[in-house]
Amino acid sequence: MINVTKTYLPSFDEYTAILKRAWDKSWITNNGELVQELELKLKHYLGVPHLLFTSNGTVPLQMALKVFNIKKEVITTPFSYVATTNSILWEGARPVFVDIDPHTLCIDADKIEAAVTEDTEAIMATHVYGIPCAIEKIDSIAQKYRLKVIYDAAHAFGCTYNGSSLLSYGDISTCSFHATKVFHTGEGGCIIAKEDGVAQQLLLYRSFGHLGDDYLSIGINAKNSEFHAALGLCNLPAIGEIIAARKQVYLEYNNRLKLKKIQQPEFAKNADYNYGYYPVIFESEKILLNVREALLKNGISTRRYFYPSLNRLPFLNNFQHCPISEDISSRVLALPLFTSLRTEDINQISCIVNELV
Repeated sequence: MINVTKTYLPSFDEYTAILKRAWDKSWITNNGELVQELELKLKHYLGVPHLLFTSNGTVPLQMALKVFNIKKEVITTPFSYVATTNSILWEGARPVFVDIDPHTLCIDADKIEAAVTEDTEAIMATHVYGIPCAIEKIDSIAQKYRLKVIYDAAHAFGCTYNGSSLLSYGDISTCSFHATKVFHTGEGGCIIAKEDGVAQQLLLYRSFGHLGDDYLSIGINAKNSEFHAALGLCNLPAIGEIIAARKQVYLEYNNRLKLKKIQQPEFAKNADYNYGYYPVIFESEKILLNVREALLKNGISTRRYFYPSLNRLPFLNNFQHCPISEDISSRVLALPLFTSLRTEDINQISCIVNELV
């Protein structure tokens, strides 16, 4: 079976050698030295002032809304993983969906201002597949209406925009370090803040709201363990090699697929990418379903990523029409992409897709 993704793993001996430092001290959680070291190295790699290693990539979105006391409307994208919308709903706020740009698949910044009301408190946008949102336009709107900007940058580790990490933009940026991501810690994520005071409050939120015996605020358990940090410390030095290998797979697909029959999202010229995904957009949902079925019959799994369009989630109280997102989500499919995907496998996948498009 060829899965849509395959977790990159370092050598087991390398992993256990790092983990042994925590094992020998019997300090395996509660902000251990491996967690602290990983945070320092991630801040250096990303060029950001404040970063907290967290249990996953979803809780940081909730923490971001909480730290800014967001309770009313949040302008957001319908084309993202469900965690983006769920975090808004979980915090008791209301998602206001703005349709996407048909080329980048990120939120259409030209439509955001029309969605601003007196109840709007924040913009939560996703850098889809690591493609940058219209950062300058979003910042301009946010400043005009005094809105907070939170970026769901789950796909964006290793991506840059104008020479800076894509995770360095916005009032807060979050990332996922799930095992399926380009950089991972098995399970995990991070939250990045620019302001010292915000970062300090997030530190409290991550650990039940207390420091030692001093209980200073509400909080939750968003900590991560030394087991996960050790994996991150193994994987981080290899990130350049990982991205380079993924790029080669991406280019192999480009060389073999009939791209005139397939739409792809557009990359910005002033950005570098991590090649986390290989999304293809077919002419119709019928073609997508035929391709998916044919690939599955040959032992090849794919993923409808993202599907459905989040404005159509069945548990939402009101329907907001987003025709572009609804259309794209019905026709987009992520093909297998991981560092060890063989050329012959790429060729087999491409032949099946080409025959059906």
